[in-house]
Amino acid sequence: MPEPRLPISVCMIAGNEAPRIRRSLESVAGWISEIIVVLNEDVADGTDKIAGEFGAKVFREPWKGFIGQKNSAAEKCGQPWVLNLDADEVVTVKLRDEISGYFVGGNSSCVAYSFPRCTYYLGRWIRHCDWYPDYCIRLWQRGRARWAGVDPHARLDVEGRIGRLQNDLQHFSNDSVNAHIQKIIPFTDEFVRQHSKRAAGSAVSGLIIRPVWRFVRAYFIRLGFLDGWQGLFIAWLNAFSTASKFAKLREQQMQSGQ
Repeated sequence: MPEPRLPISVCMIAGNEAPRIRRSLESVAGWISEIIVVLNEDVADGTDKIAGEFGAKVFREPWKGFIGQKNSAAEKCGQPWVLNLDADEVVTVKLRDEISGYFVGGNSSCVAYSFPRCTYYLGRWIRHCDWYPDYCIRLWQRGRARWAGVDPHARLDVEGRIGRLQNDLQHFSNDSVNAHIQKIIPFTDEFVRQHSKRAAGSAVSGLIIRPVWRFVRAYFIRLGFLDGWQGLFIAWLNAFSTASKFAKLREQQMQSGQ
């Protein structure tokens, strides 16, 4: 007899994720009741076929930004609980068992749960820096939470009490240094778009103070030096990303005559 499935819908948004999505879906197949995958319209690498192998309901939609796309996926869920995953995330056996324990035990005091996310980066699990424990609210009662915030930084707004689980969600974010660096460009562009009305002085101070603080916080205060050379690089890249945002903001301000 197969084990009964939990009353959970997994919802996921994805682009061309064929190399990574299988591992993510394998981690939830067999114990949750529904999988919803919302793909960008231009996905053409077979991601839809892989999702279909796991019985997922697959939808193609125009890109509405991270917040709009995540809300669209969540709204399609039919189970009482919703679990949001990215295509590069994996639910560990320990986290699965911890989630199952709350349902078996009849714990209904919380309407949502957060859990730590641990990132695998350049051959090492990162357990310090700005990356860990990186608690994420990803499991909630349907209808009791909605994605908000400012793109690309989506935030889940929850109506009710939030519990905290102990076991990690695994994150396989960047396969290489190049992949990591390439991600910085769209994030810095979005920052400039959202902050174009800032005073010119704020961009200059951001170039001087904020990058130094980001490095010191990640490497020393949050013990990034314990994560080897990867921790050092993460701290440097945090500083570089911050400096890039404010340099591009100042560039835009100069072009507009500020």
